[in-house]
Amino acid sequence: MSETRYTKDHEYIRIEGDTGIVGITDFAQGQLGDVVFVELPSLGKTVAKGGEAAVVESVKAASEVYAPVSGEVVAVNSELEGAPGTVNEDPSGKGWFLKLKLSDAAELEGLMSEAEYQNYLKTL
Repeated sequence: MSETRYTKDHEYIRIEGDTGIVGITDFAQGQLGDVVFVELPSLGKTVAKGGEAAVVESVKAASEVYAPVSGEVVAVNSELEGAPGTVNEDPSGKGWFLKLKLSDAAELEGLMSEAEYQNYLKTL
């Protein structure tokens, strides 16, 4: 069973064992508008919690995708390079950015659950 946690910057991480799939939420893709370019990290890169993990550019702006937790990049969604609009079409499915091997699972404790994230969205 996987669990998804969220940041206040609208990234998600879906936990599967000691790996997490990172992407941006439907709210985030809606705020960005049409995504036209995605810059993914290199495999093996180590990212720190809150550090830049990827870059997404839309017709409105460029925005960093921050790592929800620390870890090593073990996979990237290379399909986004040829089809960046997938982020808009299916942000929580096919529009994921990268997979991280978690350095410290305790960092997940500071992230929001699905219910907490939905309540957070109501305050915006």
